[in-house]
Amino acid sequence: MRAVVCREFGHYRNLKVETVDAPTPGAGEIAIDVKATAVSFANILQIAGKHQNKAIPPFTPGAEVSGVVASIGADVSGFAPGDRVIAAVTNGGHAERVVARQDLTFKMPDRMSFAEGTVFPSILATSYAGVAIEGRLEAGETLLVHGAAGATGMAAVQIGWALGAVVIACASTEEKRAAAIRAGADHVLPSGEFRDRVLELTGGRGADVIFDPVGGDVFAQSLRCIAPEGRLLVIGFASGDIPQVPANIALVKHIAVIGVYWGYYMGWAKLAPSEKAKRKLAQCFADLFKLYEAGKIEPQVHDTLPLDQFADALDIVDQRRAVGKVVLLT
Repeated sequence: MRAVVCREFGHYRNLKVETVDAPTPGAGEIAIDVKATAVSFANILQIAGKHQNKAIPPFTPGAEVSGVVASIGADVSGFAPGDRVIAAVTNGGHAERVVARQDLTFKMPDRMSFAEGTVFPSILATSYAGVAIEGRLEAGETLLVHGAAGATGMAAVQIGWALGAVVIACASTEEKRAAAIRAGADHVLPSGEFRDRVLELTGGRGADVIFDPVGGDVFAQSLRCIAPEGRLLVIGFASGDIPQVPANIALVKHIAVIGVYWGYYMGWAKLAPSEKAKRKLAQCFADLFKLYEAGKIEPQVHDTLPLDQFADALDIVDQRRAVGKVVLLT
């Protein structure tokens, strides 16, 4: 089969598509003929050897795939060759075939395209786990989304709209703010100085749930415009600046700061997920598929490119030109 192979850490433009042996499934695993696989900033970090989930070269990057079941290993039930599925994998996705764990593989709704399917395993799942499950967003509450034109931010905007919240979206350009409006945002603000406008839009109360994949000064300002009993979701640090949480603000504002690491649900953290986390994982995908079938969420695909153009796809991500997900087709 053909696969993108990283033989040593460095820049993604050093990688090549090579012919390698196709993997075979072990017990509890499913072999998938990949039809589409998403690229992400995490791929860039992993190829550079800077991601927290460090792979040992040689390896094939790629964690979000959709395709058709090729074969199943021992102890697998509920799946058969020919099933259309999505799956999350630690790596190996940027290839014509990948092996995934049964518990991280899900049958796709019939009308879902393979490109759309790649948005679910980590992007929509991360956003839903944050906003709905950990953030407990309720209809009528206010959701503030930073990085709203990025893949997880755009997903958070859609989920907030689907759950009946008032959504305030922050994005860096007019084009990206227009995309956030199309995704369901009620108000859009430029990235940067947003605190006073959020307070103005909420009558001085602040946002009930804040989705923050940026960190740095954005996190600091968010603490100043969060409502009492608010939930500030720590999704990532795209700014490169990891902020500190002033405990006095958490106390006097009566808020919760919640870390949302989707890898914990998936079993990629140092500690195995609890049974409660496993139930949340299943709930997450079941709820997302219901929202998709009801037409309340629409996976955002920025562009699709062939597997051979994986470096061009990563350029789009690295240069922050993507509005939604960039996807490779095999």
